[in-house]
Amino acid sequence: MTNPLTTRKAPKETNVKTALRVIEIIEIYAKECRPLALSELAKLLNAPMSSCLALIRTLVSLGYLYETNRRAGYYPTGRLLAMAQKISAADPVLERIYPSLEELRNITNETVVIGKLNSNHKVLYLEVLPSLNPIHYVAIAGEQKEINANSLGKALFSTLNDNDKEDVLASIPFHAFNKKTLSGKAAFIQDIKASLERGWFANFGESMPDVGALAWPVALSGSHYAISIAGPLYRIQANLEDFAQKLRVISTFIENSA
Repeated sequence: MTNPLTTRKAPKETNVKTALRVIEIIEIYAKECRPLALSELAKLLNAPMSSCLALIRTLVSLGYLYETNRRAGYYPTGRLLAMAQKISAADPVLERIYPSLEELRNITNETVVIGKLNSNHKVLYLEVLPSLNPIHYVAIAGEQKEINANSLGKALFSTLNDNDKEDVLASIPFHAFNKKTLSGKAAFIQDIKASLERGWFANFGESMPDVGALAWPVALSGSHYAISIAGPLYRIQANLEDFAQKLRVISTFIENSA
């Protein structure tokens, strides 16, 4: 006899899986940057050819993919970029503060990132303004980072109440990315206290050996965000106090103007 509860759940689970597959296809193209044949996509997705074909046909019919040549593979059209740009331009938070982030990027000539804690207690990069310097920190919006090895994560952690801090600390795996990564709860808490006293949160090669970053939290519309200046470690350390001052000035301006 069929279980009615199982029957009702099946369509929803299928829809979620399909939505996930579409996102995975987009991420695969972002990584591969080349036309992909159906068989390649199916392999990269670890999905049956039949279900992959159905997804591809749907995306082609909606104008998000096109066949570059017969049997040569499929590639995204400009429609995907156009939709993404339209969505990004209307972001209720970024729309107001983007000029300030852009100014911070220009006066430091380093990459500027704004982020927020997401529900799984990781830092979500909401926007990345890359430096115009040929050698600079490279990141993309949508990336997620571990709190303990990220300047934004430390800044955001400092804004939590005591109960939320305990919940986050219990969930942090404290992965050791290298020898500079903070090794545990006690070291992390001590770093947060020192950061608040000196007026900036830092990541000096804790996630990537040659990358440094400074961050400071910002309160916007009743929620907490954080802004960072990131770049080659030697440049961040050489301009430490200057960058920290500029970061705090811009952060204060954003809060007062919101």
